[in-house]
Amino acid sequence: MKLEIKNVAKAYKNKKVVNNFNMEMRTGECVGLIGPNGAGKSTLIKMIADIIKPDNGEIILNGTKITNMKKEIGYLPQYPAFYNWMTAKETLEFMGQLSCVKKAELTLRIPEILRKVGLHGAQNDKVGTFSGGMKQRLGIAQALLHKPSLVIMDEPVSALDPIGRREVLNIIQDIKKETTILFSTHILNDAEEICERFVVMKEGLKLEDTTTSQLIYRQNEDRLSLELATNDLVWIDIVKTLPYVKEVKVMGKRLEIMVENLSNNKKQLLSNAIEHNVDIMRFEIRRDTLEEIFLKMVVSE
Repeated sequence: MKLEIKNVAKAYKNKKVVNNFNMEMRTGECVGLIGPNGAGKSTLIKMIADIIKPDNGEIILNGTKITNMKKEIGYLPQYPAFYNWMTAKETLEFMGQLSCVKKAELTLRIPEILRKVGLHGAQNDKVGTFSGGMKQRLGIAQALLHKPSLVIMDEPVSALDPIGRREVLNIIQDIKKETTILFSTHILNDAEEICERFVVMKEGLKLEDTTTSQLIYRQNEDRLSLELATNDLVWIDIVKTLPYVKEVKVMGKRLEIMVENLSNNKKQLLSNAIEHNVDIMRFEIRRDTLEEIFLKMVVSE
């Protein structure tokens, strides 16, 4: 499987929502499309799913324009819509027929897919009785039903409570072993848990296309985090004068200290604290989380 997005653009009322976007995906990847609300993620997702057409550029799957490859795509919108009077089984039968899956195959496939998403015991229950998490799991089932080579998920857990969110994330963790996933979200903890690669969007533009480890390595600086038993202002003033200390941030009893060389300077700083009888509650190496790095990238000064 190879997805190619080439110079794709989309505007509404003369406002560019997606601007000359380029990206590639290959079999087995789980890519997080991340960005703040309004970054253009959902618009890009809908163009990849061929729900809306780009103004410029092209989207190609396995060498063929996406319009002719819709059977190879599974799509889970942020708010999947179902008929409340249908049962889960009836819903998947209906969705399967729309995807041109043969009836004999649906008979075998539906119990299997309901079991995979944890709804096998609710196959004869009406969708109107389902919780938000159950509807989202049914949405995943319909996206996987026709065995697509690419599954696209648009904010699949952002509207769920903590229990529903955890259930859906666990299912996604499981199915990503078998298929290629493009996972759109603005919740960075979810992206970090699920995805190995990240594409960062802001105002329709691609800011980054990288892995977690590369992003964290490139964006992080050497710093130490200390929590003191008391706000020892005298020692804090001493720390600021140390030749290997580049910057000190004071947040109550917690200090974040930027140093020149982490491996050497952490021992020197700890020795200095002991020398001045500083009562340290916690001493650790501090690295930015993905969320902190993301905020630095997308929040305007």
